[in-house]
Amino acid sequence: MNEETFNLSLRKFLKMVGVSSQNEIEKAVASALAEKAITGNEKLPATMTLEIAGVKLNVTFEGTIALE
Repeated sequence: MNEETFNLSLRKFLKMVGVSSQNEIEKAVASALAEKAITGNEKLPATMTLEIAGVKLNVTFEGTIALE
């Protein structure tokens, strides 16, 4: 295994996931606010699952996204 290639590839993947996830969350919150489904002062529980089948990795991360 080439450590440098692995590290660069991993960072690229995590950057893509981070940026894409943030964009999707922002769109969903804006839509919910526009539809008055939320008021804007919630703390939203969030879950993200990371799966890499080739190494049998399946891990879930839980947290909270505060709007105020």
